[in-house]
Amino acid sequence: MKQVAQNYKSGELAVLDVPPPGCAPGGVLIRSLYSLISTGTELMKVGEAKLSMLGKARARPDQVKKVLDTVAQQGMVNTYKKVMNKLDSYTPLGYSLCGVVVEVGAGAEEFSVGQLVAAAGNEFALHAEYNWVPLNLCVPVPDGVPAEQAAFSTVGAIAMQGVRQAEVQLGDTAVVIGLGLVGQLVVRLLVAAGVRVYGIDTVEDRCRLAEKAGALHCSSPDEAGVAALERSLLAASNGLGADHILLAAGGHSNGPVETAARLARDRARVVDIGKTKLDLPWNAYYDKELDLRFSRSYGPGRYDDRYELEGIDYPAGYVRWTERRNLACFIDLIAREQIDVGSLIAGQFPITDATNVYQQLSTNTLPGVGFLFEYPNIPPETTPPAPAAIRPATPTSAGVRVGFVGAGNYASSMLLPRLQKGSGVVLGRVATNRSLSAANAQRRFGFGAVSTDADEVLNDASLDAVFVVTRHSSHAELACRALATGKAVFVEKPLALTDDELDQIVATVETTGNDRLMVGFNRRFAPLLTDLKDRFGDPGGNLSLRYLVNAGKLDSTSWYLDAGKEGSRFAGEGGHFIDTLGWWLNSLPTEVYAVPGPDAGDVLVTLRFANGSVGTISYVGGGNARFPKETIDITGGGRNGRLDNFQSASVWTGRKPSTRKSRSTDKGQQHELERFIAAVRTGGPMPIPFDSLVATTRATIAVDRSIASGKPERV
Repeated sequence: MKQVAQNYKSGELAVLDVPPPGCAPGGVLIRSLYSLISTGTELMKVGEAKLSMLGKARARPDQVKKVLDTVAQQGMVNTYKKVMNKLDSYTPLGYSLCGVVVEVGAGAEEFSVGQLVAAAGNEFALHAEYNWVPLNLCVPVPDGVPAEQAAFSTVGAIAMQGVRQAEVQLGDTAVVIGLGLVGQLVVRLLVAAGVRVYGIDTVEDRCRLAEKAGALHCSSPDEAGVAALERSLLAASNGLGADHILLAAGGHSNGPVETAARLARDRARVVDIGKTKLDLPWNAYYDKELDLRFSRSYGPGRYDDRYELEGIDYPAGYVRWTERRNLACFIDLIAREQIDVGSLIAGQFPITDATNVYQQLSTNTLPGVGFLFEYPNIPPETTPPAPAAIRPATPTSAGVRVGFVGAGNYASSMLLPRLQKGSGVVLGRVATNRSLSAANAQRRFGFGAVSTDADEVLNDASLDAVFVVTRHSSHAELACRALATGKAVFVEKPLALTDDELDQIVATVETTGNDRLMVGFNRRFAPLLTDLKDRFGDPGGNLSLRYLVNAGKLDSTSWYLDAGKEGSRFAGEGGHFIDTLGWWLNSLPTEVYAVPGPDAGDVLVTLRFANGSVGTISYVGGGNARFPKETIDITGGGRNGRLDNFQSASVWTGRKPSTRKSRSTDKGQQHELERFIAAVRTGGPMPIPFDSLVATTRATIAVDRSIASGKPERV
């Protein structure tokens, strides 16, 4: 299918051929008819992508701070790889469309195949021929509403949420500053609500368009224009000024907030809808005690995964207008002809012309505010066209053929670049949930074929090994299915989240006889750590090990926070540390005792091993972001060893310590992959014995069980 995408590193815009998405539970698969170009948000994103690296940094100082913190913990080389991986990828554009349902996922049965719907979401309602959209971001379109007008629903909901934040009443007076697409819709909504509306914009045609929609007076933001509007406003409001100022302007000028203070009455409301510079003139806002409010996108529910992805609605008695209800309300206004969006449509273009359209919009050679992409008039189907192998694999030499299920940030920055450079490896096929992720993986790493269906990788008989690099909750199931095909399997940690899942993996190995399994416990392959173990030697007795993990705070949007579905944070990452301790001791864990730490997600774990040694893991998130992430101390037999964040390693066996350092923060991924590929090629044993993988996973699962029981748990 066709999809519009942009490379954020180079700024390149392209219409790509990508595999269509599958229909997941909780949503519907939609064949697009029209998608609306957001001339504000999208052009801002397009403009940022064309900036230099310095310009991008200045545009996103919040991301620069994160990068600097990552450098302190993970080193310059690893951080550079991660940043370039994110930048040098195609990202989607679009978030407002209308189309026809072609498939209904489980839990979304209120929709039906062939139904016309409007859809929202900058990760879902994209400029693409097919989109999967979750339940709460999709609404039916009533009979009689043209599809091209229904495509305005998302931007209409943004405007509607801004009007709701203003809490307008009949007879109020409002000024809309910025009469682009959102501003025009705000004007129409305010007029429909019985509000007297004024407007300001730098483009005269936009002012006239707003006046045709019912605005009383619109002018330019220069002194003469504002003065004329002010005189009209004061005359209409008995000298009071505007009850509401709605900021729908973008850019770097502070003019909109200064003009807002000038035109507002005492204790008026100022609502920021766009990305407006807000260097507030303190005296002006203080003197009038102005109420500054923000309008967050389409309405309540936005940025809440439980609402948007899981379909959990807010009760209307507590949250009357959610983002979905705003979408439906806007469509209803169109259906009842109480708001006109048809007059805003300035052009409709085939999706194949997208790059030319964006170029014209960027250079202001397309007049108007409302522009739509239209899609081929394909007869209704129950499913989208089969993706078919987009490019058949044509390896130049024989090698180990591998397939990937999942190609997210970790796979793309840590695994695939190393496999791509390795000799004797052929990247055969990749499957991802999102169409662009598959296309990115193929473009960057040369996969022979791409898909959004994991079965196409699992059932590919030409593959020797399958990498499972997906979200945690899917690891066990995918591992079992891959093992059942007889392939070697590499699963990024964790192997399983529950004992039942792990039992299923063990049963699959026993049933199939296929124990060719590897888990991405890479620390044991880190060169500095393996060298430290060799130098430490055998002390001839039991050891005590302490592993401090300065895990840091999670971003509020991280899917690690969805513990109910993806397991606890420690369940996802803790296997690394337990495996490292067991590898050092050449022994398996037998008992786990864990207590929660002071902050949410913190865990303090004590492990007993079969050889009598003891290890402790302090997994904490409340430390300084620049402090080293991982520190290991080993004590026993008159010796001490210390690893500092895979950058420095010291051993005390005599009077003075012996220290070795590394210029990079090498956590062992390269050696891990080399060992795995060699085992697949030769048929030799897997790099980590199967019983060790099981024991480490059992111990990791037992940590949460011990916290719940408050006592030690056997492994």
